[in-house]
Amino acid sequence: MDSKNSKIHSASVASAEFERERLMSLINSMGDAVIAVDETAKIVLYNAAALSIFDTNKSLVGLSINDVMKIIDKNNQPIDFNEYILSCRTQQSNREFRFKYPDETSINIYISVAPVKLGWGKSGRQGYVILMRDITREKSLEEERDEFISVISHELRTPIAISEGEVSNALYLAEKIGANQQVTDAINAAHEQILFLSEMVNDLATLSRAERGKLEVEIEKINIHDLLEELRTDYEPQAGEKGLKLNIKVDSDVSMLSSSKLYVREILQNFITNAIKYTEAGSVSVSAHKNESGIRFEVSDTGIGISKPDQQKVFDKFFRSEDYRTKASSGSGLGLYVTLKLARLIHAEIDIKSELNEGSTFIIDIPDLK
Repeated sequence: MDSKNSKIHSASVASAEFERERLMSLINSMGDAVIAVDETAKIVLYNAAALSIFDTNKSLVGLSINDVMKIIDKNNQPIDFNEYILSCRTQQSNREFRFKYPDETSINIYISVAPVKLGWGKSGRQGYVILMRDITREKSLEEERDEFISVISHELRTPIAISEGEVSNALYLAEKIGANQQVTDAINAAHEQILFLSEMVNDLATLSRAERGKLEVEIEKINIHDLLEELRTDYEPQAGEKGLKLNIKVDSDVSMLSSSKLYVREILQNFITNAIKYTEAGSVSVSAHKNESGIRFEVSDTGIGISKPDQQKVFDKFFRSEDYRTKASSGSGLGLYVTLKLARLIHAEIDIKSELNEGSTFIIDIPDLK
């Protein structure tokens, strides 16, 4: 190698070394543990935070990720983390894993795995980048919150039921004895608020069970024609009170679906009640037709619509739009969050098509769980 080429080579090596040092300084400054593995799940790079989580000062380079990480799921079952990593085709994250130490103690851990993809035509080593964070304290607070919600929703059921019954009796007596309209209106308003409170407590109870993983899926054969006719019977009066038409359309080739009837019904009725609530004129339509995996339901309305920013948050817990027309209606902001939880339990997918002042369509693809 001549002198000129030797200098170029030396400069290239020095530049590469400088870039590596800069990269390592950046990675070591991160609070989250960072681990890079190759295409066989062997460790090629890690930062100081990773050593802290693993509780070791030994070098990890060249070790299989399974050699340094004993991962268990929420049921205390071991996870083959090598297999989990190598199966990732896109970025995946999980908050339900725990990291188990040799002394049998464990921590809750957030894990994100992302495959490293080289640009088109570029050669080089591929692999995966893993981010980890100890979330034991966060999970503990979440469990305390869920326990509080569970206890509160349970304890409120009895006084709410008694109050609803007594106010219903008072309303009946007021109408029977011909009480003046002001008294009747006041009792009726109180009754409506108790019913709203009852619905909120039911949402909280369902939310608590969903968050704690205590909702069970009982698969049964569902007659879709009968189910939608039941929903028509239940909600046509509610739509009629607002002057709305409730349309039901089921394709002729749609008949049975194997899934949870309880959850399918609750998902659909949540979308129907929302559609009626936020539609002042026109109609609400529910349709069902076959797709590749099961049945696609669509619940459409001619209501106020949902803005693009709100469509990104409409399934968030306790979310309520800032639109004044939404504020005019009471709600807990839990209905659609619980609906999404139920949909995930039966492996359903939900999509939204909506424009402000042009109405909304919620699309629910429910697979046949044979």
